[in-house]
Amino acid sequence: MSVPEPDRPYEPVVREYLLLGLRLGKLVDGFVDCWFGDVRLSSQVDAEPPADPTELARHAARLRGELADSGLPESRQRYLSAQLTALECVGKRLAGADIPFLDEIRHYFDVEITLGEPECYADAQDAIAELLPGSGGMQERLDAYYERNAIPPARLQQAVQAVSDELRSLVQPLFGLPAGERVEYEVVHGKPWNAFNRYLGDFRSKVVLNDEAGRAIAALPILVTHESYPGHHTEHCLEEAGLIRERGHTERLISLVNTPQCLISEGTAELAHVAVLGSGWGEWTAEILAAQEIHSDGELVERVRTLLQRLLPARQDAAIMLHDRGADVDDVTAYLQRWLLLPPDRAQHMVSFLTDPLWRAYTVTYIEGARLVGAWLDARPANQPVAERYRTLLRNPLLPSDLQRDLRHDLDATRA
Repeated sequence: MSVPEPDRPYEPVVREYLLLGLRLGKLVDGFVDCWFGDVRLSSQVDAEPPADPTELARHAARLRGELADSGLPESRQRYLSAQLTALECVGKRLAGADIPFLDEIRHYFDVEITLGEPECYADAQDAIAELLPGSGGMQERLDAYYERNAIPPARLQQAVQAVSDELRSLVQPLFGLPAGERVEYEVVHGKPWNAFNRYLGDFRSKVVLNDEAGRAIAALPILVTHESYPGHHTEHCLEEAGLIRERGHTERLISLVNTPQCLISEGTAELAHVAVLGSGWGEWTAEILAAQEIHSDGELVERVRTLLQRLLPARQDAAIMLHDRGADVDDVTAYLQRWLLLPPDRAQHMVSFLTDPLWRAYTVTYIEGARLVGAWLDARPANQPVAERYRTLLRNPLLPSDLQRDLRHDLDATRA
């Protein structure tokens, strides 16, 4: 990685922001989602003793106050201010401060969240029940649907690579991938997640897949669009080529969990299939898999998956119930079983994720991120293709407040 070049050093406030993120990452494993900047900075932090989180919170506040005199363009100041607000909150929580959960969410992600509507979940479940073949109960027929459309673990990497290759050929002309970019896929066993992307810099990503992800074959194209084309990998590549190398936004060399950057990134990735595939992705995927001698129900898969997406806000409800409403863990587990149609062990594992000190708030990035990005994409001008609107997300350092402002402007224009 050659950024920044010798004649383009980090601006002082950016250098301190990067060091702050790395120091917080030293205190919390997993807090630094990716880092591909000057190795001398990470080596400096590695050689230091762990920092006092209270002092790191104060440092974040001081840096935010220095932005006005930093000489940075206003857009970069706004981005760093939002990120530093999140890092100050992270430091305070690490130091033991009692911060109300909804305030924590606002500081981390620049959004307000509320509970969903169970009646909407019930309507989606009724629609799923009407679609599923068979004569048994809802859960029995859903399990049979998953079993019929499962990818054997030994075939998962082959299937993912086939879908990825086809998506890459679609994404290249739409968004312009840098020369030499590549994604490496690895299948592992016994992980609690389906997949994650680790961006390595120089237009390279490693996507690690849990072998049990094949149980939900319906998620296969969504998984690849989310992690690779045109999701996280594509976003990082275009960011490195444009924002960092061409425009010098070196603050983007680091990605940090529980920040506004994450909410936009996850929301953008959640809508990636809309930008490049649109409706009909179920049959599109079935044709690719058929060439690999893997069966998929095609259209049914797409219809069921679309309805299941309407249940996912129940995950955010569970976080609010646990951390804002003081709900009992057993009650929240039952809530997830009821509305997400999960078996007890999956619901219990989800509650474990929602009670993890680092990840308890992160579900918001998927749920509220997808809602906000989806609304912003839907508000595009009538003659603008969704891929063109989506390209703006990939190439610009937008904040949740930017999308909210655009949506308010569109609403005001409609009312005028």
